[in-house]
Amino acid sequence: MTGELTAPAFSLAGVVLGGLLTAFTQRATQRSAERTEERRQAAATAEARRAEQLLAIQRFLECAQEAERAAYRRPEPWGDDEDGWMTRTGDIMTKLWTADRNVVLLCAPALEGIARSYGHALNQAVWREIGDTEVNEHVEECKQAFMTAARTSLGSH
Repeated sequence: MTGELTAPAFSLAGVVLGGLLTAFTQRATQRSAERTEERRQAAATAEARRAEQLLAIQRFLECAQEAERAAYRRPEPWGDDEDGWMTRTGDIMTKLWTADRNVVLLCAPALEGIARSYGHALNQAVWREIGDTEVNEHVEECKQAFMTAARTSLGSH
């Protein structure tokens, strides 16, 4: 009688063990797939964030270049709005400060003070608060500091 029960018991144990191993393998595979998907999503999010930061930095630099050009085109004597220079330049400076806020919002905190300093130097150059100093001489140090910090922030030294 024991011989008659032993074979089915081993068979049943084999089925149970096989089922448990199958369930364990499926769960391990599912968890591995979930972790892979999480890593993929994290990488995609990081890349999208970097693209936003790069766009904010590019926009700030475009506005900074416009402001620098405006500083060079400033009419003499000061006070004349020849050909609408003051109106155009006011718009340019507004764009610069808006771009500055985007850098603060989207980029590393280390860029905030440096972007602000660069914008302030450009503002001084545009409105001739720099005395006899040349525009490029006045803004160059801040420009280079911003470029260095931006490269570091984006991870491209």
